[in-house]
Amino acid sequence: MDFKSQKYKGCEENCRNYSKIKPMSEFLQRLKDRNPHQPEFIQTVEEFYQSVAPVLKAHPKYDKFKILERMTEAERIISFSVPWINDAGEVQINRGYRVQMNSALGPYKGGLRFHPSVNLSILKFLAFEQVSKNALTSLPLGGGKGGADFDPKGKSDNEVMRFCQAFMNELFRHIGHKTDIPAGDIGVGNREIGFLFGKYKRIKNQFTGVLTGKGINWGGSLIRPEATGYGLVYFAQEMLQHQGREINGLDCLVSGAGNVAQYAIEKLMNLNARVITASDSQGYIIDEEGFTPDKLKHLMKVKNEERKGLHVYAEKYKNIQYISRKNNPEASLWQQPADCAFPCATQNEINEDHARQLVKNNIQLVAEGSNMSCTNEAIKVLQESKVLYAPGKAANAGGVAVSGLEMSQNSQRMGWSREKVNEQLKEIMHNIHSQCLDFGKKYDQADNYLAGANIAGFLKVGDAMIDQGVV
Repeated sequence: MDFKSQKYKGCEENCRNYSKIKPMSEFLQRLKDRNPHQPEFIQTVEEFYQSVAPVLKAHPKYDKFKILERMTEAERIISFSVPWINDAGEVQINRGYRVQMNSALGPYKGGLRFHPSVNLSILKFLAFEQVSKNALTSLPLGGGKGGADFDPKGKSDNEVMRFCQAFMNELFRHIGHKTDIPAGDIGVGNREIGFLFGKYKRIKNQFTGVLTGKGINWGGSLIRPEATGYGLVYFAQEMLQHQGREINGLDCLVSGAGNVAQYAIEKLMNLNARVITASDSQGYIIDEEGFTPDKLKHLMKVKNEERKGLHVYAEKYKNIQYISRKNNPEASLWQQPADCAFPCATQNEINEDHARQLVKNNIQLVAEGSNMSCTNEAIKVLQESKVLYAPGKAANAGGVAVSGLEMSQNSQRMGWSREKVNEQLKEIMHNIHSQCLDFGKKYDQADNYLAGANIAGFLKVGDAMIDQGVV
């Protein structure tokens, strides 16, 4: 794929802009040559490079020690087969991965994703983003990511258990509470973490904090299920307050209907915002009256307990509109007028056309609950239109932050109160917000949260890598 392709539209212009620092075309071409057929990974590195280019120009030491090249090369990639048997007695084979991206700041930390779309490109992009995200929390955590092309949807509890146990049969060799501490992600919730932890405990004969997102009765932390969604809203609240505005009374679009979306909706309601959308892989809902506590409770029952689609949720309410993706493939919840948008589903869910529609509808803020929710072209539209934009590596860092707090509680062999964890989460999100502003301003990118987040992460990780030598 060359730079004329749609995937890299606009890249040639960016290359020319940064050619005086390090030829971007040369750097990216080498990256593409070494990582063929990995568009998501190349996309996130391209976005990152555009932000840190001024740092490379101001501080030649990072180029001397090839920090950018080393950061974009995973320290270790593990790929393995996962054979298991379904309820019909048929042998199934999936592919499992763990990408251990960078350990300069601490042991690898990042989630496991079980989804048919999982491949090396997606996991490398997620792992690369995780490195900066973890650095922003100021907790001693490196970055990694893993998962499998297994789809938990439609599987029985016993099938999910057998797959998780088969997956851990290999993964256990590569993780540990001082080496690599996975957590959940798409397709890996409380059920899956329980099965994975149980198998690890049996194999190793150890009860250690090797996974986060554990049940509260066996080493988990209060606020951990809510952390990503709550932290997302806390970060958005900081952004608005910095501009002299409040979230109270604003209309909000939320995509997704899983853990992150559910608790983002809850926290937005707590702050008197009106949430009018939610979505899943089959479609989305529009509720002009907004979510209520009872509606959210029903949503959680449908998605978490019954494991059914939003169309089932919508059947209970007369005034809620359900739009099927199958019947309306061009429809998008981002067409709805609102004040704030919180994409909480998956990567690249807001493209350039969606961004233009949001701008046309006078959106004030877009904060990513999912990782890399916006394409690079969409980000450009939002920033040029002066929309407040928060990248996932900053806005959704609450999940890994409380995972770090869970690790601390495990080390102390004690549990903290809900209030203490929530206050720690608020403080961490406040500090991440401050870092984004401070580092952006230092490099002439005032109020550019993307640049500030990328630069802060790069400097923290880069300095640690220089201190530790070429290893």
